[in-house]
Amino acid sequence: MQNLLPQTNVLVPNTHSPQKAVEYINSYINKVHCENLSVNISFMNAIDACYVSTMCSANHYINYPDGSINWIVSSNLAKELSNPLNLGNAYYMPVD
Repeated sequence: MQNLLPQTNVLVPNTHSPQKAVEYINSYINKVHCENLSVNISFMNAIDACYVSTMCSANHYINYPDGSINWIVSSNLAKELSNPLNLGNAYYMPVD
């Protein structure tokens, strides 16, 4: 039996458009076993990062309720905007 190791690579969307980034990340989540995932969206502003992380964290939770996503964001503002949503599988790591 093959052992699946936790995901250690960092996924970086190939677009600056928030909608296309959501499509890209959700496609990855749906195609690849990624119970634990890191995504670098530090090139996005806080509002776009909040949108992308919320939409993709919800999709990730549906597929992997015990998993987690580490979001690499540009500042603490994205974390502060997302905190009221109580996304239990989303963790924010600001680069500033």
